[in-house]
Order: sequence, then structure tokens, then C-alpha cells
Amino acid sequence: MDVALLWVIFGGFLEPLWVIGLKKYNDTHSLIWGAFAILFIFLSPCCIAFAMESMSVGVAYSIWTGIGAVMTVLSGVVLYKEKLDRLKVFFVFLIIVGVVGLEMSSEVIL
Repeated sequence: MDVALLWVIFGGFLEPLWVIGLKKYNDTHSLIWGAFAILFIFLSPCCIAFAMESMSVGVAYSIWTGIGAVMTVLSGVVLYKEKLDRLKVFFVFLIIVGVVGLEMSSEVIL
């Protein structure tokens, strides 16, 4: 697996951490949660920046945001008991298919 892709995937998994930090800060107004959110707001884009040194910007950004979106939805379901209905599952599936398709198409030379 390409190192750039690993950076994008790692950065995508960091995305929900800052979202959770913001939610916790909003609920508690604790500076610890605020600092947690700020840390991951900084680290997640750093990962995609490393990846874009050798990966196309559009594909890297799409994979990064796709992973972040899927993981944030799952975090909401697990941590905050948000409802996950069939329509949400369908659209999360479409995000996953789109991310995989972009990665596969980025290696195709026309």
C-alpha cells in the first residue's frame, strides 16, 4: 500500500476525533475538550498535506473527507445513540463506493 494512501486514511480516521471534541466542548465548555478539538483540527489536515506530496489533490481530499464522514456518522451512532436508518446506511454505502472508485480510478492510466 502506498504511504500517501496511508496518510490519507490515518487523517480520515482523525476527522471524527475533532468533531467529537467540538461536541464535548459544546456540551461541557471544558478547555480540555476545546484543546482536544483544536489538536485534531490541526493534525487531520497535516496528514492529508503529507499525502498530497505524491497523490492527486482531488483523490486525496475525496478519500479523506469520505472516511471522515463515514466515521463521524458511525461515531454519532455509537457515542450519541443517533438513529441509523436504511436511508443513512444507503448513503454511507454510496460514500464508501465513491471513495473506493476514486482510489481505483486514480491508478488507471488512459
